[in-house]
Amino acid sequence: MNPDRFSQALRSLRWSQRGLAAILECDDRLVRRWAAGQADIPPSVAEWLDALAQAHDALPPPQGWKRRQTV
Repeated sequence: MNPDRFSQALRSLRWSQRGLAAILECDDRLVRRWAAGQADIPPSVAEWLDALAQAHDALPPPQGWKRRQTV
């Protein structure tokens, strides 16, 4: 996973770099280095993140459940 795909996956999931660091229980500086291309993203993290982003893109949030509809 390259830094561009990494950032794209985070956008798809609506996660911040700091949020991902919290989920992975790692230092947010490490996640910033991944995003900048200064450190390699571990394959297990890259595969997991890519799979989540693909699933999120394929299954968008449901529509029409709100009580008030905007016209």
